Amino acid sequence: MRIISGNNKGRHIILPKGLTARPTTDFAKEGLFDILANKIEFKNISVLDVFSGTGSISYEFASRGAKSVIAVELNLKQVAFIRDEVKKMRMNIKVMQANAFFYLKKTKLNFDVIFCDPPYNISGIDQIPDIIFDNRLLIPDGWLILEHSTKYNFSEHRKFIECRKYGSVHFSFFR
Repeated sequence: MRIISGNNKGRHIILPKGLTARPTTDFAKEGLFDILANKIEFKNISVLDVFSGTGSISYEFASRGAKSVIAVELNLKQVAFIRDEVKKMRMNIKVMQANAFFYLKKTKLNFDVIFCDPPYNISGIDQIPDIIFDNRLLIPDGWLILEHSTKYNFSEHRKFIECRKYGSVHFSFFR
């Protein structure tokens, strides 16, 4: 796993054995950030990375200059890994150990970008966009990006914009 761009461009991150997260592939991450580069200005945005796993997406946003990044992950081993990497790289990322669904329902913060990469087999994936929009977690004109498998189709959702596919990885964009 590597950071694609920004202050930490090219930095490789070695995942420890036994980590259960499924990191977004470099190919898919590169495609995602190419799309986002044409839609948002990375400097000074606030980002929420839910189901953050290895922290890969959080590192990418922080490396590109996001003013604040919150990474939410339930697995304690993965939280410890992200915290260690954040400390090594001196990144402005706040790491929270929490159930993602609980966090989304309880937080009162607003974000420019929310990225969600839930385990593909977790129940409730289809509810994530409604939870975010019903709780008004995005600023006006903010972006929600939901990574998911081919099993899901969000094209009928009222806030859906588009879906991009990179191999088996699908990113659905909402506003």
